[in-house]
Amino acid sequence: MDNALRPDAVDAITEQWARVRPDLQTEAMAAFGRIFRLSRAMGDRMEQAYAPLGIGRGEFDVLGTLRRAGEPYTLSPRELTATLMLTTGGMTGRLDKLERAGLLSRSPDPNDRRGLRITLTPAGLDIVDRAVGAGLAVQQEALGALDPDEAETLNRLLRRLLDATTASG
Repeated sequence: MDNALRPDAVDAITEQWARVRPDLQTEAMAAFGRIFRLSRAMGDRMEQAYAPLGIGRGEFDVLGTLRRAGEPYTLSPRELTATLMLTTGGMTGRLDKLERAGLLSRSPDPNDRRGLRITLTPAGLDIVDRAVGAGLAVQQEALGALDPDEAETLNRLLRRLLDATTASG
């Protein structure tokens, strides 16, 4: 299958490096350049899938985290922040926007006078369920470029690479 692929922008970049610095091994640059470009392209496609629902990827992340928590779809702001690796300021902005849209609610934590609980509203549950379906459709369409064995191999290799690059961090 690789023989049928036409050269891409990453090939052009690595060929330029090979001309000016033939001493460099650019396989890693090619692999990560493609991963980066794929991530950006898919991120843009995911934004397009979520846009008709009135949310972006950041809002989907919050709604999806609450949805994955299971019923009653409630977490503390601290739990959300830790899961999404956001600053408290970044989280507050997203929560404010989603609360104004009626997709989540804030309520006092019954076990902590100073704490809050963030809960999906029925409208938020509907939006996140529709958004996850739309996003998966986009991802499945892209993954359709590979046969099932290739997709499985890609997943296994990416898991191994991710583990190797995050193990020390």
